[in-house]
Amino acid sequence: MKQKFSLLLSAFVVLFIVLLPGNGLASQPESSYWFPEALLNWSPETDPHAEYNRSAIPLAERELLFPINETQQSDAKLVALSALNSNTSGVPSQGGSEFFANTFSYWQYVDLMVYWAGSAGEGIITPPSADVIDAAHKNGVPILGNVFFPPRVYGGQEEWVDQMLSQREDGSFPAADKLLEVAEYYGFDGWFINQETEGGTPEIAQKMQDFLNYLQENKPEEMHIMWYDSMISSGEIRWQNYFTDNNKMFLQDDSTRVSDSMFLNFWWWNNSQKSSYDKALEVGRSPYDLYSGIDVEADGTNTFVQWSNLFPEGEAPYTSLGIYRPDWAFKTTDNMEDFYSKEQEFWVGETGDPTKTVSNPDSWKGMAHYFTETTVINQLPFVTHFNTGSGKFFSIDGEVKSEKSWNNRSLQDVLPTWRWIRESNGEALSVDFDWESAYYGGSSLKVYGDLSPENATHVKLYKTNLPVEKDTEIFVTYKSSSKKPNMKVGVSFAGEEDDVEFLDLKKQSHNDWVTERIKLKKFEGKSIVTLSLFFESKDLISDYQMNIGELKVTSKNEDKVVPSPPTNLNVSNTSFDKELYADISLAWEASKDNSHFEIYRYLENGEKEFVGATPNNVFFIPSLRRDRKENVTSLEVVSISNDFIPSAGAEVTFEWPPYPKPKADFSVSQSIGAPGDEIQFFNKSSEATEEVEWHFDGALPSSSTEQSPKVVYEEEGTYTVRLVAKNSEGEDTLIKEDFITISEEARNIGNVALNKIATASGQCAPSEGPSYAVDGKVTNNSKWCAIGLNHWLKIDLGEVYQLSQFVIKHAEAGGEPSAFNTRAFKIETSMDGENWNEAVTVADNSSGVSEHSIPLTEARYVRLTVQQPTQGGDQAARIYEFEAHGF
Repeated sequence: MKQKFSLLLSAFVVLFIVLLPGNGLASQPESSYWFPEALLNWSPETDPHAEYNRSAIPLAERELLFPINETQQSDAKLVALSALNSNTSGVPSQGGSEFFANTFSYWQYVDLMVYWAGSAGEGIITPPSADVIDAAHKNGVPILGNVFFPPRVYGGQEEWVDQMLSQREDGSFPAADKLLEVAEYYGFDGWFINQETEGGTPEIAQKMQDFLNYLQENKPEEMHIMWYDSMISSGEIRWQNYFTDNNKMFLQDDSTRVSDSMFLNFWWWNNSQKSSYDKALEVGRSPYDLYSGIDVEADGTNTFVQWSNLFPEGEAPYTSLGIYRPDWAFKTTDNMEDFYSKEQEFWVGETGDPTKTVSNPDSWKGMAHYFTETTVINQLPFVTHFNTGSGKFFSIDGEVKSEKSWNNRSLQDVLPTWRWIRESNGEALSVDFDWESAYYGGSSLKVYGDLSPENATHVKLYKTNLPVEKDTEIFVTYKSSSKKPNMKVGVSFAGEEDDVEFLDLKKQSHNDWVTERIKLKKFEGKSIVTLSLFFESKDLISDYQMNIGELKVTSKNEDKVVPSPPTNLNVSNTSFDKELYADISLAWEASKDNSHFEIYRYLENGEKEFVGATPNNVFFIPSLRRDRKENVTSLEVVSISNDFIPSAGAEVTFEWPPYPKPKADFSVSQSIGAPGDEIQFFNKSSEATEEVEWHFDGALPSSSTEQSPKVVYEEEGTYTVRLVAKNSEGEDTLIKEDFITISEEARNIGNVALNKIATASGQCAPSEGPSYAVDGKVTNNSKWCAIGLNHWLKIDLGEVYQLSQFVIKHAEAGGEPSAFNTRAFKIETSMDGENWNEAVTVADNSSGVSEHSIPLTEARYVRLTVQQPTQGGDQAARIYEFEAHGF
């Protein structure tokens, strides 16, 4: 049976490589990715993005406490290898502008996270992005970066292995030193080493062991090095699937600890992992340092797992569990609701209740079936806004302060431990996150349904270990569809987990946020181990809905502490685009006792607009839009305490360049048409344009002030178009002579490039040659692919045609991420295939399908040259279809 490669690349992997020098300088700071040579040359002093890629949240301590079902255990651990960002390149350092993002939230079941990334076209060494480190650490989960040596068929090079294993004369490993330096500087917890490049020898295997030993000897004690079961002692790539004599040298060598853990490959289905358990004990290691892998990337909850081979009934687990690509839940959905629904099924089971994970023996059990939930809620204050880490807007104290979508996992709260435990004698109320209403951030908790005396519902939310002092209090901020809240707060205490005290709420809400304070003095000396909510009503309330915007457990004294504002706030760098947008780098100093910092800008009318937030002391504001014609913008940074109390603001200003004059530009639906055809023009003038004035020779109407006017030409001929763009600073005129052609021949226009002879400067694989770009298909991965800059695709049309438009279908049109759409390219025409005339130049495309109308042009040959293949650092051009329209 043909084996598949394991732990390879996901859909964004390309087949060959171009060695890049690292991230380069871009205005928007991006998460790092390197090839070995670039890693060896990296330093935080010379990397302008480095300070933005640092985590600001230390690793929280967490506890297991009590299980909630009889199948949960605490011996075996769980590691997840998850692509928490869709790409290796182009990942913003401090969050992005999309609401729909992979805001993974089931940290309570994960003991170790591996940031799965890396490709032969971008970089093979990838530290986690800063916001992912922050989210993991907030939940007490160590997170590892990834070192991935791909198989040759996926672009792997023996040279990369050699570069990583190069040694100084004293025997030290420069690349290992850099891995340690990166992890320490960025603040993450170690590395996952995955060597799958063929061609190894026993000498290479020994050198790899020496490399791992060097890491082990020089790393901090708490840093973790995980090895993947791929290369064996002979140097061959031969997955063992079990812990054997062939791979043990990479975990333990006699009394020497080589790696801290090993991820065992997936093909152990038909045999028990008892042999791995026994071998681990034989070499003096815990069997739970071994993680038996399951590959869920393709099938998610439909993946077959012979669980009894790992978790034998009535016995201790044989090894820990490794999950490859649980981001299946994100990448197989296109909206947040479906994503969170799939994640819940994956982690909790099809019942959606961690206390009863299985409805029938053949159903997906969920990780809650075997793994006990952990908690980091063990000290005051504890605050949650049920903020998932992204939103369609950003609210502060119940008011929308920004209407822009966003994601920033640094801001994700510790979310409910149990999703969802709903106890009721009737049909329990529903519970979910609500991305339409938020008190702070982009979401709140929503409990809803018909509430009646028969279906009083107890919703258990958090496992905690919170000490109750004489001044400890609970604050609840809520908004109800009914006047009375019909809600109580439940608490239970250590040793009395099943005895819940329900604390009344009395304030009337009726769709307005209200905050209620509950004193806990009578429980002084106890420890809260669960937090819950109870809903009941003496009468039927149809369509009842309660939103909980904040749940806080704190001390009275802490609640009154106002943090100090940031100091030494400065604008460290500015750059301007079209004199209307500014990229701003901010830096400041502040106490480390804060939760995070909020950044605002003052508008011309005096109002404040929320710009972003970060736990770091640097922040990059991309593309800040000039407010009207302001000359100076004031920015404010506010410290937010762990109790979510804001400080006074620190302010700084920057100046704008003079307001720009307009620049006229336009495009057209078609540059050739038949008499009587309707042709639409599109104003593409610079954003500073306030008015436009169109003039169409020979058309009806002959002039217009609309943005996108439609005109009709009744007579055959060629016609000139003039556009005047105006604003208060001046005007600009663009004239395109003989731009529109009206001819009866236009009725015969079609794609004359279809199935014509195509050649190219290169291709990724035989199945991705130039002919696939002109076959009329955008499905089944029918594309031309080439790696590197300035690759060209040439099409011989077979005869001379009159060309009027080109259409290019980029990566997104073929189902790939939009980040792989071609960014910069040019199109040329030729009569002889030797002498070329430039017809189209594009520097900033981001669309999946781009259309380019040109004046009627005679040509037999057309050539597409790709100058920047993607939106980021990936170097693979992906053209699913190239169309040349003419007659």
